[in-house]
Amino acid sequence: MKIEQIYTGCLAHGAYYITSNGEAAIIDPLREVKPYLERIERDGVFLKYIFETHFHADFVSGHLDLSRETGAAIVYGPTANPSFEAIIGADNEVFKVGNITIKLLHTPGHTMESSCFLLIDEDGKDYALFSGDTLFLGDVGRPDLAQKAANMTQDQLAGLLYDSLMNKIMSLADEVIVYPAHGAGSACGKNMMKETVDTLGHQKQMNYALNQPNKEAFVKVVTDGLTTPPGYFGMNVAMNKNGYEAFETVLHKGMKALTVAEFEAAAETDALILDTRNAADFYKAFIPQSINIGLNGDFAPWVGALIVDVQQPILLITELGKEEETVTRLSRVGFDHILGHLQGGFDAWTKEGKAIDHIHRISATDFAQRVHIGESKIIDVRKESEYAAEHIETALSQPLAYINDWIKDIHSEEHFFLHCAGGYRSMIAASILQSRGYRNFSEVEGGFAAMTTTNLPRTNFVCTSKLV
Repeated sequence: MKIEQIYTGCLAHGAYYITSNGEAAIIDPLREVKPYLERIERDGVFLKYIFETHFHADFVSGHLDLSRETGAAIVYGPTANPSFEAIIGADNEVFKVGNITIKLLHTPGHTMESSCFLLIDEDGKDYALFSGDTLFLGDVGRPDLAQKAANMTQDQLAGLLYDSLMNKIMSLADEVIVYPAHGAGSACGKNMMKETVDTLGHQKQMNYALNQPNKEAFVKVVTDGLTTPPGYFGMNVAMNKNGYEAFETVLHKGMKALTVAEFEAAAETDALILDTRNAADFYKAFIPQSINIGLNGDFAPWVGALIVDVQQPILLITELGKEEETVTRLSRVGFDHILGHLQGGFDAWTKEGKAIDHIHRISATDFAQRVHIGESKIIDVRKESEYAAEHIETALSQPLAYINDWIKDIHSEEHFFLHCAGGYRSMIAASILQSRGYRNFSEVEGGFAAMTTTNLPRTNFVCTSKLV
């Protein structure tokens, strides 16, 4: 028996490849299936099952492409109703993979079809739990994503999750290994550990959600502080449930190289220009109206959170050689409508003398010299938790995730300073602001990390002043 965790940092996602005696199973595969196919061929095994813990919201699973390529059966838990052929397993139903057994444990709460898969080894011993979004390390799945589909409130779903955990999970042996679907950084939970593997016994000891005195306390603590889920989540659920275009087709279309003239003509439509270069390069010069979301960061989740509509046509500016990676990472969150990329990258645009724009960026030292605490307006786009821990005195908390809500309250003439933790998120915000006509700001290079090297006063007192 072999278990391999295939972890994708950008999405904080764990897929699992399991083999035993010539047969294999894959749990919660990512959109591009080539890595799984390579492992199957390398090991000379037959892929028997593709287990899906639920209809994922934060990424598009590779279950359909993988099934088409291998003939493996897709397995869901009870109440799932996909628009394609699949095995809808019963609670406690077992599936043989070589010499091991995988038992389906129906654990509704995160979603109604949510299930965990318990691996029982060759000796009949409970060995590992693939817990999906039911149980994370340090947390449990958020119970607010399936309210509409389930026709239930988040408190009712949290109550179901409590029952699932107490009745199905807590009774398992402490030495069972827990393999969750996500780790720290995922929007599917709020308090996940950075570790990606743990024992159930340790989780029973330290996981706050598993240590509540009763259901009422569990519901209260699990639902407290939940942020608004990203807008693309519902669209990814629909794709996972109803089907999607084959990844190879999406990749082929996205890899279309456009000349400057072709790119310029396409940009005259409703296409969005997405520049994935580093902020340090973008701010100096970019195609007007471009949005910068750097590939070297949490690229796909930010695309989903800020662009939201997976049907949005997109034109790409990338670093040379990064075109395929960019299209692949966009497809992971369902953004399949890539019209192509600028052949030769941004340099091709400048060589033809086309119009360019830039962001007004200043250093933290310049910021410290120019800002007047209590008079100057400072917008901090970090998460609320980062802001609450410490921020520049009198700075306003306006998280990047909600820019589409708060941007309308920006005064179009009053100057303000803009920063995040290190410059990645503030450049995203700057590009969005500038694309919508706001030029009355200075973005601070190095963000809060650089500011801490100055003598500017910092506090954890929350400023409640308004933008306007």
